[in-house]
Order: sequence, then C-alpha cells, then structure tokens
Amino acid sequence: MTTSTVTASFLLSDGTVADMSSSITDNATDQQLLTSTVYSVTASTIGTFAEGKSIVQIIQPPTALSGTVFYSYISRRGNIQMLLPVADAGVQWMPEMPYARLIFQAGDTIVCFTQPDANSPRTCAYSCITNTGTHAIFSGSAASGNVALTHILSGASIGGALTNQAVSKHFFISDEGALLTSGGGVYILDDRGLPRGGCVATDPSTNQMKCNDMGLAQIFLNYSLRVTCSA
Repeated sequence: MTTSTVTASFLLSDGTVADMSSSITDNATDQQLLTSTVYSVTASTIGTFAEGKSIVQIIQPPTALSGTVFYSYISRRGNIQMLLPVADAGVQWMPEMPYARLIFQAGDTIVCFTQPDANSPRTCAYSCITNTGTHAIFSGSAASGNVALTHILSGASIGGALTNQAVSKHFFISDEGALLTSGGGVYILDDRGLPRGGCVATDPSTNQMKCNDMGLAQIFLNYSLRVTCSA
C-alpha cells in the first residue's frame, strides 16, 4: 500500500489561511486532507478548523508532492458539496477562485483521491458543475478500447446522475496522453452513442488543470461518459 503527501492552502473569509497537509493512502476513496500541525495545534478537518467561514481564494489547490491527485472535493454528510481543483507539486502556477460560495459547517471534510506515479489502475476522472449548482465526479480505469466512467459515490452514469441538467463547467484528469483517441479526453455520448460534448484531458504532472466551459452538453437519461484509448 502506497501513500502520497498532499498539501493545500486556502484564504478564508476572515483573512486567515487554512494550511493543509496529509499523507493520503493511494487508490482509497475516503481519504481526508487535514490541517497541518505546523500552524494549528492538532490536525483537524476543514469543517472543524473553519466552521462559519468560507474559502475566498484557493492559494494552492490540493497538490500531490508525489503521485497525482485525480479528484478532490468538499464532502458534506457524504455528498459532493463543492469540487476542488487539483495539481502536482512544482507544476501549479495560478491560484484560483472557489467554484461555489460555501460556508463551512462542522463535519465538512476535504476528500482527495490519489494514485502513485505508476498509476497501474490507469485511473482517470471527470469533474463537472451543472446549471443547477450540482457538483459531480465520474471516474474509471482507462484500457484499450472503450471505458465508461461512473459516479464516484452512486456508481451511476452521467445520464442517471444528472438527468435534465446541463454541464456548465468541467475538467478531466488523465495521464494517458497520446493513447487517448476520444477527442483527446472524454466524450459525453447520447442515448444513440453519439458525441454531444467532451472535455480534453489534463495531465497534472505537465500542466496545471483549469476548469473550462467548452464542449458542454445538456444531459438526458441514458447519456454516458466514454474514454477510448488506442492501447
């Protein structure tokens, strides 16, 4: 079992900074990013440390010192409350604004999913925000041919999870590079298997990901996310 050290830094609404650092077990879906003990007495969840406050600037997104953070989000009562951008150490260059206005409550946590540099499961992850304010993440393991991505919590397809909603922002994390033949990333397919939208991949080890508003789509029942690789 391998681990990745993940750090982050958030400017909060009261002018203080939440400095985060944790050792995250790779390929585990329930790993929490806690406050660093360098600037706080104990390692605590973001909900405990910043209750009643909000993130106004993401100084450093959840960043892997080794390996890759494929997705990260603020969890509230077991649900995805807000997506967070991700990065690899030494590659991130641009601070970001948060993707929603969220006032922290006790019990809120930051979840990170990491893989080591080898990424033998070939993990890839699509994160999106819809016109209704829903934040969702879909993941899978790339392989030769076609692979469908499913919701990280429910296991549903994008059509089942986001029926009658429209994607308004998204990003796709993958290190498959030139092997990707689905538009250089992931396609949103309709109920006939035809592309209706898509998102190009970002490999955080070479570029900082940016949430974008290109290749968006209205989502209906039986829509799916497909990643296709040549090998």
